[in-house]
Amino acid sequence: MGFDPDIHHRRSVRLRHWDYASAGAYFVTICVADRACVFGTVEDGQMRPNELGDLVAEYWRGLPRHFPTIGLDAFVVMPNHVHFIVWLNPPDDFVGAQCVGAQLNCAPTGCAPTGAAASPIGKSFRVDKQRPTLGQVVRAFKAATARRIHQSGHGDGFAWQRNYYEHIIRNDEELDCIRRYITDNPANWATDRDNSHMGDLDLPSAPPSGRRKP
Repeated sequence: MGFDPDIHHRRSVRLRHWDYASAGAYFVTICVADRACVFGTVEDGQMRPNELGDLVAEYWRGLPRHFPTIGLDAFVVMPNHVHFIVWLNPPDDFVGAQCVGAQLNCAPTGCAPTGAAASPIGKSFRVDKQRPTLGQVVRAFKAATARRIHQSGHGDGFAWQRNYYEHIIRNDEELDCIRRYITDNPANWATDRDNSHMGDLDLPSAPPSGRRKP
């Protein structure tokens, strides 16, 4: 399975008639507004997150405290975007992948590490926390991290892009491919389109029967 930038573009296209509270794995990419590199740097193929990058990773690890029926899988914070796989109502035997990034040692089960402080989401979101939609999880993540970045005193003018990219993971082959893509993202930063201009990001293609054109 390869990557097809001619088919998968940055702008997000929701799959018509799909219930985004359905159990399963979802690949999500969220970019910083104007592709501003505020989360750290990539050195020798390794992501070196700064305070803001660590803050975003901390909120990622804490998401299951607010949405107990989700599972965390592969994750990486890059200088100006994040990639992650999140499961809604994962199977009982779910075991996710390790997070990626310097000094990140996330629990592979999707639970926040023992002793980790709960990160408040803030304003009340009208969601069923036992059956949230993907959009509600992403909205909570974006709102909480943006607010905390502003409170840190180091994020003047910070904003996420309004939309986000999502891809419904349909089979084990796709899951393995996207996990590798996330893991390899720092090593591929030198040729990443987000590192050079405002073009589209290469993303994994779905099987022919499931491709969604913009």
